[in-house]
Amino acid sequence: MNTNRKKIQNAWAMYDWANSTYNLVITSTIFPAYYVAVTSNKNPDELSYVSFFGIRVINTALQNYALALVFFLVALMSPIMSSIADYRGNKKAFMRVFTMMGSMSCAALFFFTPDRIEYGIIFFSLAALGFWNSWVFYNSYLPDIASPEERDSVSAKGFAMGYIGSVLLQLICFVIILKPELFGLDNGDKTLGPRISFLLVGLWWFGFSQIPFRVLPSNTKSNKKLKKHILINGFHELQLVWKQVKQIPALKRYLAAFFFLSVGVQTVMLVAAGYSKKHIFPKPEDEPKLILTILLIQIVAIFGAIALSKLSKKIGNLPTMLVGIVIWVAICIWGYFITSQTQFYILAACVGLVMGGIQSIGRSTYSKLLPETTDTTSFFSFYDVTEKIALTLGLFLFAYNEELTGSMRNSILVLMVFFIISFFALLYTKAVITREKYASLFN
Repeated sequence: MNTNRKKIQNAWAMYDWANSTYNLVITSTIFPAYYVAVTSNKNPDELSYVSFFGIRVINTALQNYALALVFFLVALMSPIMSSIADYRGNKKAFMRVFTMMGSMSCAALFFFTPDRIEYGIIFFSLAALGFWNSWVFYNSYLPDIASPEERDSVSAKGFAMGYIGSVLLQLICFVIILKPELFGLDNGDKTLGPRISFLLVGLWWFGFSQIPFRVLPSNTKSNKKLKKHILINGFHELQLVWKQVKQIPALKRYLAAFFFLSVGVQTVMLVAAGYSKKHIFPKPEDEPKLILTILLIQIVAIFGAIALSKLSKKIGNLPTMLVGIVIWVAICIWGYFITSQTQFYILAACVGLVMGGIQSIGRSTYSKLLPETTDTTSFFSFYDVTEKIALTLGLFLFAYNEELTGSMRNSILVLMVFFIISFFALLYTKAVITREKYASLFN
């Protein structure tokens, strides 16, 4: 591999380092704990409701409904913008715009105080919108910068870099929250530490993303002529992608399996912190334990992503994913019954082992199943739209079931069903893949 190619791949992975702090601090640890804390009743045994522009809703359900709406919007927006980027040769420009939106929204959460629920949910949603829209362009670079045999390791490196960077900033934020006097912040305002953490995420994301933006190439392929109006051309492109997908049985079946898997994996990752805060760490003094536990998940996930990548080289991508799904089903069953913090610590370690790895393997498997094409952005747009529709469904069902039954535990069983379906769908996929054509998926 030449030096410039290696430099580009390292820069690509560096974007994971930059934006994964959002996923850890805002999605998984400090923000969910802060949000539940400032919106909960003093009695942990009672359901906690908030008013959102006059609408009364369970606090955690509101957060999940907001995320469901975000992912629905991403599913609608990404085809339009990825198509424009592919035609105009400026995918990096779109990635930069959404990075700005996401990072600045994280910084704006510094002003989210207990009496400004609507403000907090709006900027929380805008941060998510920026993150996930930038992700589609980030993913679409993988086939452009790595050969098929390199994609597993490069994809895994991206996730590993993301976990390392996010854990580093998480530790900094953790010290600020627990030891504010070290920074002259012990003024009695318990919300200041978390709110400074949100600001730091925005600055970290924006600052480190400048490294990949300087190195990553723009999409320099020859521009294409728009076949439809600019507002519908992206969907037309997806339709063209779908026509190609239907001609490739392995890819079509894999996308179905990926859809059901995403409903489970991605939803669990997004609701884990809220569930933990409500059912395992409800007391204010338990919040450091919760944050440390989620941090444990991220640390274990670094090794999990590497381990599953190595396992995939020995037994293949598809068998590795099947092993991961079995572990996820066991996690759901265990998560439904756990009541103690010790049980949760063990469960968290298990989640970490399969969390990042199965995402990394899933992304590289998809790239290996793609036909020969120069239109990688549209194909990865299709991949991301599939994932976002899955997330919309998963989050909505999780939130609706919580409101319907009054418990987040029951929602876990709903997600378990999707893991089981994905297992059999992946077996169905494996049955039609020929070893001659897709040998790298098996060994």
